Amino acid sequence: MPAGGARTRRSTRPAARSTPLPTSSTRLARQSVVPLASSAPPRRSCSRSRRWWVRRCVMPSSRARSWQPYEPACSRRPRIRADAPASARGWARTATTWAGGTSPSLRETSGPMRRSEFTLDLAAVRHNARRLLDVLEGSELWAVVKANGYGHGAVDVSRGAVEGGASALCVASVAEALELRPDFPATRIVVLGPSDPPDVERARSAELELVIGDGRVPEGVPVHLKLDTGMGRWGLSELPAAGRDVVGVMSHFASAEADPEFTRRQLDAFLDATQSSRQLTRHMANSAAALTLPEARLDAARCGIALYGISPFGNDPRTHGLEPALRWESVLAQVKVLGAGQSTGYGRTFVAAEPTWIGIVPVGYADGFRRDLTGTTVLVAGEPRPVVGTVSMDAFAVALDRELPVGETVTILGDGILAEEHARVADTIAYEIVCGVNTGAPRAARVVVG
Repeated sequence: MPAGGARTRRSTRPAARSTPLPTSSTRLARQSVVPLASSAPPRRSCSRSRRWWVRRCVMPSSRARSWQPYEPACSRRPRIRADAPASARGWARTATTWAGGTSPSLRETSGPMRRSEFTLDLAAVRHNARRLLDVLEGSELWAVVKANGYGHGAVDVSRGAVEGGASALCVASVAEALELRPDFPATRIVVLGPSDPPDVERARSAELELVIGDGRVPEGVPVHLKLDTGMGRWGLSELPAAGRDVVGVMSHFASAEADPEFTRRQLDAFLDATQSSRQLTRHMANSAAALTLPEARLDAARCGIALYGISPFGNDPRTHGLEPALRWESVLAQVKVLGAGQSTGYGRTFVAAEPTWIGIVPVGYADGFRRDLTGTTVLVAGEPRPVVGTVSMDAFAVALDRELPVGETVTILGDGILAEEHARVADTIAYEIVCGVNTGAPRAARVVVG
C-alpha cells in the first residue's frame, strides 16, 4: 500500500493505439500512389478496425463508373477505353488527378492531370487576319488583343495577328501594353483606355500610343483623339485643334452589329467632325462594321472578336469566312445511373423521370463554364449531349443515352460547338463567354498549335 494509506487501482483501459486510424489525408496519400495498371500489392497486415474501414468506405458503387483506388478489399476498376488518350487514362491512374498538378497538357502520359485543356490555333488567327485584310481592301488592320486576347492569350494571339498582316496592336491599358512590348519591340501598340500621369511616363518610355478622350493631351507621346459620337462612354464632345503629337482621330460604334440606322448616324457625325483631319489616321470600324459597312473602314479598322473566329453578329462565323481559334476539351470523370426520382447538382434542378445515364465533367464556373449554361450542348464522344442540372464551381453534368467509359472526350468549344451557341443559352454575347474562361494553371492546360 502506498504511503498515506491511499489505495491505487489498476487501469482496465487498453494501451494506446500504436497506429492511429487513417485520416482522410493519409487515406488519399495511400490511394494516390498506387498505379491502376500495376499488379496487386502484397496484403498489408492491419488491425480489425482498419480492415473494417477499407471494406465499408472504399468499396465502389455498383452503378457508378469512376476512379477507385486499388486496395486489398477493392479490386474493381473503372472501365477505360483501350484507345482512350493518355489524358483519359490519367484520370484513372491516381487520386491526385483531381488536384490539378503541373502537367503542361492533358495529353501527358504521366503525372497529375489538369481538369481541362485549351488549344489555341495560331493558323486560325492568321487566317482570320488575312480574311479581314481582304475585306478591308487597303485599310490597315489593327488587332484588338485586350483582356488577355479575349481570353485566348494576348502574346500568342498578337504573334498570329502580326504574322497575318496586322499593322498595330490595341489594348485597354498601359499595363497590358507593357506586357506585350518585350515580344513586339517594333510593333505599334495603341492603348485604348484612359491613362493617368504615371501611365503617360511609362507609355513615353515604352514608345506606346495613347488614346485621349478627356481633353488633356500629353506631350512627347503619340496621341489619338477620341470623339464620342453616340457611345456615351470615353470620348470628347468635340475635337480640339490637333497638336504636334496627335497622330490619329477615332470614335467607336455603339451597335454596329444590330442597329444600322444609328450606326450610320454615328459614322456621319464622325466624318463631318474630321473633314479637316484627313492628314491624321482616322479609324472607327470594329469587327461588325469592317465586315458589313465599307464606308466605315477609313484608314484603319480595330478588329477584335472576328480575329478570334467569332461572329460579332452571334451567328456561325463561317458565314463571314472566319475560323474559331480556341478549342476547349475535358473528359468524363465519372459515369453513373440516376434512378427515377434521383437528381444531380445543387438545387435538384434536374430530376430523372426514368433511369438515366449521366456523365460528370470536371469543369465548372471557376473554369469559366458559367452557371447559366445549363441546357447548352457539348460533344461527348463526338455526339451532342445536353448539360443538365446546376453547373457547380468545379463540375457539370451531361445527360447520356448510354453508358460511356470514363475518360471519354468532352468538347466544350470546337468541332462545331460555338461560343455563339453558349452565349445564346446564357443570354449574353460570345465576347463574355471567351473572356471569362480560366486558361491558367493549375485549373487547365494550355496548348498553342499552328
